[in-house]
Amino acid sequence: MGFSVIIPARYASSRLSAKLVQDIHGKPLIQHTYENAIKSGADSVIIATDNTIIEEISRNFGATTCMTSKVHTSGTGRIAEVLETLNINDEQIIVNVQGDEPMLDAQVIKQVAQNLADSQMQMATLCENVIDKAQYLDPDCVKVVFDKFGKALYFSRSPIPAFRDEVDFDASLCFKHIGIYAYRCGFIKQYLTMDSSRYEQVEKLEQLTVLNEGFGIHVSKACAPTGFGVDTAEDLEKVREALK
Repeated sequence: MGFSVIIPARYASSRLSAKLVQDIHGKPLIQHTYENAIKSGADSVIIATDNTIIEEISRNFGATTCMTSKVHTSGTGRIAEVLETLNINDEQIIVNVQGDEPMLDAQVIKQVAQNLADSQMQMATLCENVIDKAQYLDPDCVKVVFDKFGKALYFSRSPIPAFRDEVDFDASLCFKHIGIYAYRCGFIKQYLTMDSSRYEQVEKLEQLTVLNEGFGIHVSKACAPTGFGVDTAEDLEKVREALK
């Protein structure tokens, strides 16, 4: 099975300025993410950015880059532009790794690509158990419910599944969505023709449009630690401490 990794790397960030170029033990954050992707065994790893600063920094540590428009509202749109620019085959498996995930284990990246290849679904993603009730209730933690075949039933910022009786809360039934996706190049192009569903609009979760259109998203538990992404200065310090 061959696959490629594309890392959307937008420079602007509302909560932490220029977060992808912040230093973590002598390397910019984006380099940590890139090096983990390289270790996954991908045929190629491309950083898709809208900014010459990220482009220059990435090339300095040996990365392949592709400049994209600043108008994209999602990483999927940025990836689609790369696919068109590079004329990548529609059957190629693409793994979307967010640039602000410097702790994502290489085996997890390979896992989601393999799951897509093995399933009959159009997308694949990963999850892990929530750590406690506070995380289960946190709207910034996206939850997912899936069936016994690994097919996603729903993603939500609300606590799902809901426990009718509070005393029945069971963390083993509650899964946090990990924001990594695998899909074939042709399906990314198809996705961009879909009208945004009302579910996506109210939850602010683009994968809900895929479900609304009747396509399958494969979900399984991550095979290795995924760490945590960087959205704030506090997150950045947590990563620095974890990678010390």
